[in-house]
Amino acid sequence: MDKLRMTGLRRWATWAGAAAISLLLAACAGTDNARTSSAELPSWNDGPSRAAIIEFVKAVTQPGSPDFVAVGERIAVFDNDGTLWSEQPMYFQLLFALDRIKTMAPSHPEWARRQPYKAAIAGDHAALAKAGEPALLKIVGVTHTNMSTDDFTLSVTQWAAKARHPRFNEPYTSMTYAPMRELLDYLRARDFKTYIVSGGETEFMRAWAQEAYDIPPEQVIGSSFVTSFDMRGGQPVLWRHGKLEFNDDGPGKPVAIQRYIGRRPILAFGNSDGDLQMLQWTAAGSGKRFTGLVHHTDAKREWAYDRDSKIGRLDRALDEAQRQGWTVVDMEKEWSRVYAFEKP
Repeated sequence: MDKLRMTGLRRWATWAGAAAISLLLAACAGTDNARTSSAELPSWNDGPSRAAIIEFVKAVTQPGSPDFVAVGERIAVFDNDGTLWSEQPMYFQLLFALDRIKTMAPSHPEWARRQPYKAAIAGDHAALAKAGEPALLKIVGVTHTNMSTDDFTLSVTQWAAKARHPRFNEPYTSMTYAPMRELLDYLRARDFKTYIVSGGETEFMRAWAQEAYDIPPEQVIGSSFVTSFDMRGGQPVLWRHGKLEFNDDGPGKPVAIQRYIGRRPILAFGNSDGDLQMLQWTAAGSGKRFTGLVHHTDAKREWAYDRDSKIGRLDRALDEAQRQGWTVVDMEKEWSRVYAFEKP
């Protein structure tokens, strides 16, 4: 009996030890899982948007999942202005054009007597606003065209290195949203290919997008001017002409996606009515889809605007999101920080 009892005790002890080790390992694994979960998208507060993103990505990347999507089809598209970086007090590309006018002015003395250049040089934004869109298009035209692509890119990179945002006194490339930058990294770590699809001019964005978002030039899609191959001074150049070739806004965005990507995205993010058709196109595909809007609700850390804004107006797209159940990110409630330069 004693030998049997001892044998039984030994077996129980062996089982109990193994069970204890198993429980300990499980507890550690649970801790690691919790740590991993909390480390995902750290600038996103726990809330419906963060939960929806994580649930979607897990569903489409988990082998064996009924919603699994092959790596080659994991296409994610993002608007830029108001979605990946700020767009107030006006689009940053327009602020570049206004700064560029002043830099170019000494070579064009006639501008001091001609509008809208005179107002732009003087910084008279009220006069520019009164002159309207045609005036702004003239300013964009003279600052973006009649030069080579290399010269234009150089002008943008030089501006980005020195210019500062009027409210935050930070470089414009620091005005990117930390939560969205985290989302880009989160997706790429799970074999998504991330694209910018924006109304901004392609070459303007390509000059700094790699540094700001780790998105290479070939994955930046925007509006474009007519460009030709020319021989100038005995050298081959790509010359930018003062005529708009393609407007990558509104219904132009799905067209550009098909033209330059050739696959319908499974995830799309925007922030304004200019992104509505891109979101509709993405949502209409088969299988599991994610469509999101950044809603600017934080007047303290950024700006609060939507339906009545002249820049980044969010009206029809917001109504559509509510009807279709798209994810609408409440910036004030769901982002623990907006910019990376924010102090804790």
